[in-house]
Amino acid sequence: MSEPDLMLISSMATREVLAELLSSYQRQTGVSVRAEAAGGVDVAKRVQAGERVDIVVLASNAIDTLMNGGQLLSGSRRDLVRSGIAVAVPAGTPPPDISNEAAVQQAVRGAKRLSYSTGPSGVYLENMFERWGMLAELRSRIVVPPPGVAVGTLLADGRVDLGFQQLSELLTLPGVDVVGPLPAEIQSITLFSGGVSVTCARPDAARAVLEFMASPAAAAVKERHGMQSALE
Repeated sequence: MSEPDLMLISSMATREVLAELLSSYQRQTGVSVRAEAAGGVDVAKRVQAGERVDIVVLASNAIDTLMNGGQLLSGSRRDLVRSGIAVAVPAGTPPPDISNEAAVQQAVRGAKRLSYSTGPSGVYLENMFERWGMLAELRSRIVVPPPGVAVGTLLADGRVDLGFQQLSELLTLPGVDVVGPLPAEIQSITLFSGGVSVTCARPDAARAVLEFMASPAAAAVKERHGMQSALE
């Protein structure tokens, strides 16, 4: 009798890269891992509520919070990928200049409607807009995506004309043109990590999955999805 599938839950930012890595892992080992992605805040709440999962992948600070709260096994954290924020517009739209901080300020000021996620990148952007003294004037033009809905979807549907999100979430969406990453002086890199849930019945198997996804062998897949290995 074969072992039941492991269950992994993650935020949307890592959905595509994890899907490819898990498919490769199954081919190599025969171990099947079912993956589900949702908004990072919702994922954390579900794990905190005791939902039965095996592996959790979120921003590293959220993983630490769950581990400190007793929802993840102590010592099971593995850092997986680093991901930066990118800027995108609806397909066919002339791209704004985002070559430096002043140019990004101008692009934001000129946007009729803009959007960013409620995850780590969104928190960072709100703080940056506040630092620029622009947040109050932008409030009425910010479209907050519903949980689990990508900013790119709002761009493709024409509901916003400027979007900010993890590059990995924008690369494969139709109807979206990625302008590029935020310039280095205002870029924010999010570290995504994984941990083993205390509800996991096969913790050794779950740890092996995380070790594979953290290994140098996974680096090329991460690069294809606009991310960098956490080992770099």
